[in-house]
Amino acid sequence: MTSQMRKKQWSKLQGESSWRIFKIMSEFVEGFETMNKIGPCVSIYGSARTKPDHPYYQMSVDLARLLVEEGFGVITGGGPGIMEAANKGAHEANGKSVGLNIDLPHEQYHNPYIDADKLLNHRYFFVRKVMFVKYGQAFVFMPGGFGTLDEMFECLTLIQTQKIDPVPVILVGTAFWKGLIEWMKTVMLEENNNISPKDLDLLPVTDDLNEVVKIIQDFEGTLKPNF
Repeated sequence: MTSQMRKKQWSKLQGESSWRIFKIMSEFVEGFETMNKIGPCVSIYGSARTKPDHPYYQMSVDLARLLVEEGFGVITGGGPGIMEAANKGAHEANGKSVGLNIDLPHEQYHNPYIDADKLLNHRYFFVRKVMFVKYGQAFVFMPGGFGTLDEMFECLTLIQTQKIDPVPVILVGTAFWKGLIEWMKTVMLEENNNISPKDLDLLPVTDDLNEVVKIIQDFEGTLKPNF
């Protein structure tokens, strides 16, 4: 490709990018208008690949039920796996069941347990992540893959840097998370001093669903959007 062809191609891309801002704005407007009406919710993250016969699936169903009993709605990524389980638990407990679906080429489709008026379909990951963080009164992370880890570290970064108000960030599944927590302690903290000891306090890890609910209940915060 010649230099002139590259310049022409880049110029075309700049024009397309300028129009894309309106698509992005429309996603934010729709999301804010929908989410502002829902009330306090807990965001539950986890793998899309977890099958219904897996223990973490049933734990997610049970956790969502407990949260609904305490007056919270449940926000998930709207897809299968852990997301489906959490929406199922909220739905079966007659609670608010929110799904922030994302268009993906292979595995993502919205699950049937989302309230019809609380399903948002996103084109952009970053818009979807804003909805998760802005409207979650707590963030619960079940075992997952790259996406779950990405969302977890983003939440921690926003709290650490005081870009959002502090809210509980809870990891469920000690067997799954213990290796990462140990690495953070020995490598990030002790060997390299990349984090502070108090940063690890942001991450309670448990297998007890009642403890998850108690951490959220005991948190001394105001029920409101986080920024």
